[in-house]
Amino acid sequence: MDRTESFEAERPRLLGIATRVLGDHAEAEDVVQQAWLRLDRAVTRDGTDIDNLPAWLTTVTTRLCLDRLRARTPVPVEDPHLEDTLEPWSEPVTDPADDVALADTVGIALQAVIDRLSPRERVAFVLHDSFGFDFATIGAVLDTSPVAARKLASRARAKVAQPAPEDALADWEVVDAFMAAARGGDFERLLQLLAPDAVVGADEAAVLAGTPASIEGRDEVATFFNGSAQAAMAVFVGDRPASAWFHRGAAAVVFDFEVADGKVRAITFRAEPAVLEQVVRREGPEVR
Repeated sequence: MDRTESFEAERPRLLGIATRVLGDHAEAEDVVQQAWLRLDRAVTRDGTDIDNLPAWLTTVTTRLCLDRLRARTPVPVEDPHLEDTLEPWSEPVTDPADDVALADTVGIALQAVIDRLSPRERVAFVLHDSFGFDFATIGAVLDTSPVAARKLASRARAKVAQPAPEDALADWEVVDAFMAAARGGDFERLLQLLAPDAVVGADEAAVLAGTPASIEGRDEVATFFNGSAQAAMAVFVGDRPASAWFHRGAAAVVFDFEVADGKVRAITFRAEPAVLEQVVRREGPEVR
């Protein structure tokens, strides 16, 4: 089996890890592609002889994910007692292929808590609790000891098991999770996020622009959005978190969400000028 075939055989597993760690399927695909480029460069240009390709790819993919998490997550205040154990770890990476066991899809409420873990906690928790990696392997990926990796996972598990009251999903989290699931074609997550009686509607201007006038029922709404809205961007409409299509830098159609109890109850496509004037781009996960 040549290098390309070997990588393609590993791709589904790597994509599963990256998707779970990052919580974003599209970003995970980008990370896995980066891992391929690094493999190609290492073998072709550097002449690297990789004895254990699954382990090498797991380490590279996870560290790329860790870099992305660090880039988008404020540096947390670490427990000084834990930091005392975070010395470099040089044990070779073991082959994780026999240990990986994909868990069921993480529920959206759990994913919201995971999103608030520090990058190292998140990697340790996901690799161990969702994929069954041992702590020696996780320690090697994080460049620390198995003991420190175990502490990171344990601390993350405690946070996930007992989320604070403020960990209840905010409206913007529901909206953004729904749009991410739509873009990623994650039908099951769309169903999780929709109320049973969810509906889609549209104002007259939006219908003229080509949006459907009405869709009723959770399954029908999920089917319509599954794999769609690739170019939609996060916005505010007044003080409400929403999403919108833009044309030449201006909002053209708004996805106006009604959220209740962590579920999407209604989505209304709006294109009336008076509504579009209220649209403001959201740069991050803040709410007004």
